[in-house]
Amino acid sequence: MRIREKHNEGPIIAVAYCRVSSKAQLKRGDGLNSQTTRCLEYARFRGYSVVNIYTDDITGAYLDRPGLQALLQFLCAHRHERIVVIVDDISRMARHVGTHWDLRDLIREAGGILESPSFEFKDDADSRMVENVLAGAAQHQREKNREQTLNRMRARIQNGYWCFRPPIGYEHKTVPGHGKIIVRKEPLASIVQEGLEGFGSGRFDKEVEVKRFFESQPEFPKDLPNGEIRNQRVTDILKRVVYAGMVEAPKWNVSRRQGKHEGLITYQTHEIIQERRAGTARAPARKDISAEFPLRGSVLCGDCEKPLTSCWSKSKTGKKHPYYMCFTRGCPSERKSIRRDKLEGEFETLVSGLQSTPTLFAMARAMFKHGWKQRSAYMASLAKSVGQQIQKIDKQIEGLLDRIVETSNPSVIAAYEKRISKLEKDKLLMREKGDQRDADQRPFDEMFELAMSFLSNPLILWRSPRLEDKKTLIKLSFEERLVYCRNEGFRTPKTTLPFKMLGAFNMGEREMARPRGFEPLTSAFGGQRSIQLSYGRKVVQGQRMYAIRAFAARRSGRLSPERIVTKAP
Repeated sequence: MRIREKHNEGPIIAVAYCRVSSKAQLKRGDGLNSQTTRCLEYARFRGYSVVNIYTDDITGAYLDRPGLQALLQFLCAHRHERIVVIVDDISRMARHVGTHWDLRDLIREAGGILESPSFEFKDDADSRMVENVLAGAAQHQREKNREQTLNRMRARIQNGYWCFRPPIGYEHKTVPGHGKIIVRKEPLASIVQEGLEGFGSGRFDKEVEVKRFFESQPEFPKDLPNGEIRNQRVTDILKRVVYAGMVEAPKWNVSRRQGKHEGLITYQTHEIIQERRAGTARAPARKDISAEFPLRGSVLCGDCEKPLTSCWSKSKTGKKHPYYMCFTRGCPSERKSIRRDKLEGEFETLVSGLQSTPTLFAMARAMFKHGWKQRSAYMASLAKSVGQQIQKIDKQIEGLLDRIVETSNPSVIAAYEKRISKLEKDKLLMREKGDQRDADQRPFDEMFELAMSFLSNPLILWRSPRLEDKKTLIKLSFEERLVYCRNEGFRTPKTTLPFKMLGAFNMGEREMARPRGFEPLTSAFGGQRSIQLSYGRKVVQGQRMYAIRAFAARRSGRLSPERIVTKAP
C-alpha cells in the first residue's frame, strides 16, 4: 500500500505487533486474537488506519523474531513517513530489559512511533524510569515462569513421569490420576520395539542393520528427502532408557528410576543393547544391500572362501539378468558368474532339508514343554530369592547414605554416590526379574508358537518378501557362512543346535542294532570257523571260543587291545 506523503491528507498509518510465548499458546488460548482486538480498537479510537498486523509465537527475550524483523523492515522501507507501532502491553514487546531498550531504539531510528493502550511512552526521566521498572518486571516474570516450570518438571520426573517431548513410538495422553503421560503410539511403537529387541537378541548385528530396518518401514519418519535416516537418530533410539520404562534427568541430578509409562522393552534388554554397542564397532551403511540378492555376504566362494558379490548383467537383447559372482583377484572362479535362480534354488533345497520329521518334532515339543514347566517352578522359587536380594540392596544403600552424612570429604562422597547409583541399577534389574515371573506363567503354546512354527518349517522365513526375515533365517539356521562350489553346489553346512538335534538333514538313516551275536551260532561254541573282532584298527583272528573269551576279558578291563595277540594259540 502506498503511504501518504502528508499525514494531514488522511488518517495516520499504523501497524500492530502481537506476540505469544510459544506455539502451544496458539492452541490453548486466544492470546493473539485478544491482543489484535485491543490494538484495532485503540487505532479506531485514535483515528489510525491499520495497514498490517505482525505476529510472533516465540519468547520475548531476543530480537531475532520473524514478525518483529518484518515490522522493522516495513518501517525502514517507509522511514520518512509517520507510522505508529501499536502494542497491547509493554511485556508483548520484550521480556528482557536490554532487549526492550534495543527495540525502542530500532523503532525510533526507523521513524516509528511506539504507542500502547496500556502505557504512554515518553522520553522524560520519570517516564523512562517507570518504563524501565515495567520492563524489569516483565523480565522477572519470564525468569520466574521458567524457574517454576523447571522445578515442576524436575519434580514430575522424580515421580516417574516423562515430561519432555515424547520419543518416537510414544505420544502424550491425559490419563485420570496421572495427568499427561506418554503411551504407545502405533504402529511406530511396534516398529521401534522390533528394532530394539532385534539388536538386543542379535538379529541385527550392527546399528546399520537397525537403520535399514527402520528405513524399510513406510510409517517410520525419515530425516532426509531420499528416504534415509541419520545414523545419530538410530544411536539415540538405542541409547534412550525411556524405551525400557525408566526415566532419568542427569542435568537435574535425577537418577534413573522406574517410570509410570509402559516400556517397549525390558530393562535387561536395554542393558544388553548398551553392552553390544560398547563392544562392537559401527559399520557404514552399504548401498548395495537389497532384497534382490538376499544371499549376498552370506555365501562364500568354494575356491577362495571369500564372500560372493552380486550384479546385474545386460544381454545383447538389452534384458538384465541377476548373477552372483566372485571378484577376488587370483581366484579360479574370478568373474565366473552363477545364476541367481540356480544358487537360491539350491539354497531353498538345502533349507527344506532342515525340516524335521514329525516324530522328532513332536518329541522335541514335549521336551520343551517339560522344560517350560520346570522353569515355571524355578521362577516361583526365585521370586523369594529376588525379594531377599532387594532387601539386602536397600540395607546397603541405607548404610552408604549414613556414611555420606558422616563424612565431609568430597572425593569420598562422590565414591559413595557412585556406589549407590550402581546399587540402584542392580535393584531395578532385580525388581524387573520379579515382574517377569508373571510373564513366564503364560501358556507354553502362547510363548513358543512362532519359534515352533519356524523349527517345523524354516522355509516360512525364506519365502517372506522382507529381507530382514531372510537374513534372520540364515543366522538362525547356520553357525557359519555357507560355501558354494560352482560345479558341485553347497558344501555340507554347519547348522545350529536346534536343527542338529531335530533336522533329518543331519540325522541320516539310523536304526538300533539287532539283538544277535557276532555271527549266527551253528553249535554251542563248537567248530573251527574263524571270526574277526575289531577294536578300532586292531583285528583279532582266532577260534570262536578264544574270541568270545577275549571280548569278555576286554569288557571287564582285564585285557587291553594291545595285549590281544593277532593269532590264536
